[in-house]
Amino acid sequence: MVAVELEGVMMAEQRTRKRPRLAWDVAPSEPEASRPQLVVGNEGMARHMSPPRRDDDREGHYVFNYGENLTPRYKILSKMGEGTFGRVLECWDRQTREYVAIKVVRSMRKYRDAAMIEVDVLQHIAKNDRGGSRCVQIRNWFDYRNHICIVFEKLGPSLFDFLKRNKYCPFPVDLVREFGRQLLESVAYMHDLHLIHTDLKPENILLASSEYVKLPGCKRISSDETHSRCLPKSSAIKLIDFGSTAFDNQIHSSIVSTRHYRAPEVILGLGWTYPCDLWSVGCILVELCSGEALFQTHENLEHLAMMERVLGPLPDHMIRRANRGAEKYIKRGSRLNWPEGAVSRESIRAVKKLDRLKDMVSRHVDCTRSSIIDLLYGLLRFDPSERLTARQALNHPFFKNPT
Repeated sequence: MVAVELEGVMMAEQRTRKRPRLAWDVAPSEPEASRPQLVVGNEGMARHMSPPRRDDDREGHYVFNYGENLTPRYKILSKMGEGTFGRVLECWDRQTREYVAIKVVRSMRKYRDAAMIEVDVLQHIAKNDRGGSRCVQIRNWFDYRNHICIVFEKLGPSLFDFLKRNKYCPFPVDLVREFGRQLLESVAYMHDLHLIHTDLKPENILLASSEYVKLPGCKRISSDETHSRCLPKSSAIKLIDFGSTAFDNQIHSSIVSTRHYRAPEVILGLGWTYPCDLWSVGCILVELCSGEALFQTHENLEHLAMMERVLGPLPDHMIRRANRGAEKYIKRGSRLNWPEGAVSRESIRAVKKLDRLKDMVSRHVDCTRSSIIDLLYGLLRFDPSERLTARQALNHPFFKNPT
């Protein structure tokens, strides 16, 4: 029998105190630990004390203490994560009596502007949602001491955090199937609304719940060590982080997506639209199956060489159309300048050690019983015009006829 762990998987950081019970388990009273003081106003009405005014830190992050208020409505319990945009705080919502996650954006103009775009996107998604978008729900937003604060439903850890906790042991293929179906549903929903997420990655896919079961015996292919591993009790996921989301009809920036999940048309400067999201989905599914990022690189030419090593040669018409910024990656307009243009011998070795996609996935999945390889090749086609759409991918036999 598997032992059910009562405490959820930690989010971006290890917490130094016991995690409060989840709002959907019980309807608790206000958390007792570090309850803010009450003061009495002139008319004898008790109110929650506001935190003293402090300067932001040098990067424009909001400075806070646990137990303080973020407006009288929200009590700060912990820091759940941090990024270039700002910080995500776990808070207690006194009005709805539930735990929420609040994204507190840095007090700099470009981040504030981006946050307001994200609010517009989130409201647009919510307005059209009939319960099947698989996108995180915005609850509220407000401007507090020059920080845009966006209130979300409280979710569990990201798929990346879960992989990391499992020492990068891959998920079972049946679980990858469930994750992939839901992810494609959210992408299809966004594309129907003419929205392109542009930053799909395991860090931006959150489990709906933190609860998990603990199982023995996960052996990494690259190691002789055997580790116990955790599996989420629920496969429900939601997509987050719409700060880089773009409408298809607006002017697009030249570079989008986090490096490991960036499509070839973006690197070659050919322009991008909906298919760049599907390339990212393909990279994500490989990572969930194998436990490791498909393209672990930080340099464009090496990245393109890795793509060719795993998937075969880039189409001639894409190489010929590469923009000026990408011409340095091309040799005489006909092929990649590889390995001649490699920055180091280590880079050449990193490319050489990669396997073909089928061999890579077959080490973790019985491909004689699963059509996942065919799905991955459809998502990872170099030519974006030939790549599967989200709706086409959802109709693939991998999802329709699981074995």
